[in-house]
Amino acid sequence: MGKNGSLRVMTYNLRNNSDVPPNSWEERRGLIQALIRREKPDIIGTQEGLHPQVKDMEELLPEYGWIGLGRDGGSHGEYMTIYYKKERLEIMEYDHFWLSDTPEKIGSTTWGNACTRMATWVRFFDKETRKAFYHLNTHLDHESELARVNGAKIINQKTEQFKPNVPIIITGDFNTLADSETHRTFLEEGQYVDTWLDAKERVNENLGTFNGFKNPSGGNGRIDWILYKGKMNTSRVHIVNDQVDGRFPSDHFPLVADLQFNENE
Repeated sequence: MGKNGSLRVMTYNLRNNSDVPPNSWEERRGLIQALIRREKPDIIGTQEGLHPQVKDMEELLPEYGWIGLGRDGGSHGEYMTIYYKKERLEIMEYDHFWLSDTPEKIGSTTWGNACTRMATWVRFFDKETRKAFYHLNTHLDHESELARVNGAKIINQKTEQFKPNVPIIITGDFNTLADSETHRTFLEEGQYVDTWLDAKERVNENLGTFNGFKNPSGGNGRIDWILYKGKMNTSRVHIVNDQVDGRFPSDHFPLVADLQFNENE
């Protein structure tokens, strides 16, 4: 693809491994593997995977490397894992922080949210386009809009400290719709662009992203987003609504965006 190489980005809440059949992880992991292999993302931000699932994904998708940490520290709790195509991308640096008033403190929570919330980020070098970019992956709170908005503010503050003029991509399950205060905090305060709004082509525009293992329409809207900032643009976004024999690979549909680096630098 050379210098105009497109970067394919996926955000995917895998759902943790707590469900009973027919939605158990054992029954779903092959469906997830098939979906990812078909879509061929270069980077994937996943949410909710627990340590055994992260290890399973390593076996299912050996062409991908990964960076992640349990949100309660070490291998404990859900991961915000970033998977990346090893042959294309090289890790320059990475880190984790928590969505709290003490973001460096492992497992910290502040705003009354019952669950620990965090972000994992990587600065990559893309061997194909010879460009660097950041990828940050997160999972905002499912109950508290205050915790979501404050989490967005922390992410904005932290990414402001990244190297200037290096594009930033954010993936996540934001647990709120795209016309919320959380969304505006990223777009207005953080100056991020929503790939969904930016894309020249949208596939499955009428769907939401949370199917709850039962709703083929994906519910009432997009709670999983791919955002970016910097010299990029979006050619296509796609809500991937796989059902295999009536079964859903996860309780979320993944979202895929094709991004291009702008050459006018």
